[in-house]
Amino acid sequence: MADTLRLGVNIDHVATVRNARGGATPDPVRAAILAQNAGADGITAHLREDRRHIRDADMAAIRQAITIPLNFEMAATAEMQRIALQTHPHAVCLVPERREERTTEGGLDVLGQEDYLRAYIEPLRMAGIRVSLFIAADSAQIESAARIGAAVVELHTGAYCEAHDAGETAHRDAELARICAMAGFADALGLEVHAGHGLNYDSVGPIAAIPQIKELNIGHFLMGEAMFVGLPAAMAEMRRQMNSARA
Repeated sequence: MADTLRLGVNIDHVATVRNARGGATPDPVRAAILAQNAGADGITAHLREDRRHIRDADMAAIRQAITIPLNFEMAATAEMQRIALQTHPHAVCLVPERREERTTEGGLDVLGQEDYLRAYIEPLRMAGIRVSLFIAADSAQIESAARIGAAVVELHTGAYCEAHDAGETAHRDAELARICAMAGFADALGLEVHAGHGLNYDSVGPIAAIPQIKELNIGHFLMGEAMFVGLPAAMAEMRRQMNSARA
């Protein structure tokens, strides 16, 4: 088998269910521990400006509860930088954020705000926090990420997954080819390459097979599947699909 592809598990939507009713359950910290015990390579959680799912106390508690890396997804704001520096996760992933969106709809425009982002990530880098940028599979954005000193780019797989799920074969294949080419391009520039958004059992294989991709971050599908089969079983099947594609 080729090098093992890491699985990062996003536990945001455990908090979404909790917040829909109020109270303390289901507990995202418990989900993070369960995912860790089931073999996750990392835990991803997104602290949004409006706190629609993960809350500040969740981030602090998850950081203390797990021994695997915590990937802190956040917008590039002063408030989030302060919280990240206090929490000191293994990594932060900077994402675009709009209050009206249901989920992160596109990649971060690094090229259009290079000076701001270069200055923004420097305190995080100095604190020993790895910085990842969630971007489209676009050469100009990848080059910009390398210029400002990011360690990682996470390629947005949403358009590929939407085309895959809709049976739009030509669009799916074009998106997959673009992701494959840009993963190679980013790797050649010295960036570590991750990918995520919308992946499920049916769509994960071709992405997992791209050799330059080192980590997949998957949340919504796993949390939904866990309602029926449990999180360890959902993760085990996703891991099986990933390993099979990587073999």
